[in-house]
Amino acid sequence: MANWQDPQTTGATAATVSVPRAARDVGLRSYMLSVYNYMASGVLLTGIVSMLFANSSLINLIVNPATGHATPLFWVALFAPLGIVFALSFGINRISAGTAQVLFWLYAALVGVQFSSLFLVYTGASIAQAFFATAAGFLGLSLYGYTTKRDLSGFRTFLIMGVVGIFAALLINIFLRSPALDLAISAIGVLLFAGLTVYDTQKIKSIYFAVAGNGEAMAKTAVMGALNLYLDFINMFLFLLRFMGNRR
Repeated sequence: MANWQDPQTTGATAATVSVPRAARDVGLRSYMLSVYNYMASGVLLTGIVSMLFANSSLINLIVNPATGHATPLFWVALFAPLGIVFALSFGINRISAGTAQVLFWLYAALVGVQFSSLFLVYTGASIAQAFFATAAGFLGLSLYGYTTKRDLSGFRTFLIMGVVGIFAALLINIFLRSPALDLAISAIGVLLFAGLTVYDTQKIKSIYFAVAGNGEAMAKTAVMGALNLYLDFINMFLFLLRFMGNRR
């Protein structure tokens, strides 16, 4: 694979080309820190909401205690985040940075409502183990994506097709109910979202050099970058939990 030309030296925009290297590095670190702060706050909010629901009578709002079936609130929490992702993805240019931040945190909170049901399926120790394993893996993968000079853009199509394929396989396995296929899907899912973590980190780094100097654009792209990394994290966590989690 050809070496990736670091945008700090080859892809800088007119807004950054005349800025000293040290100043660009400081700006990049500040930008990436804001992305990670948003992402971490989203993960933290998801965890707080999920544990709040799971460890209180609020869990009855999403799972009927008499039948064990999902309530309408669960389905709202399941599908509403999809609408938020579409709103952010296609409407980011029409909303303010503040609105984008609120939508991101609302998304994270709704995912937390969903995730509270995981405590009914998996042991708390399994969930904690999968979470910390995901966190450790994410840190290493994102660091590699930030520091590597290799161009990872060639993996984009492969990764996207892989994600579509893995979710199609999940739907098929709802009917097949094959434990072997479920195990394979979980393992491949972990690998796919590990690859997306690396790719998305490099992409976010490159985006900085396209928006540097434009405060509003930087604020919006920081939120979108955080959303991408958040999605990578939670999906890697879910597949890892499916792979290694102990069910109740």
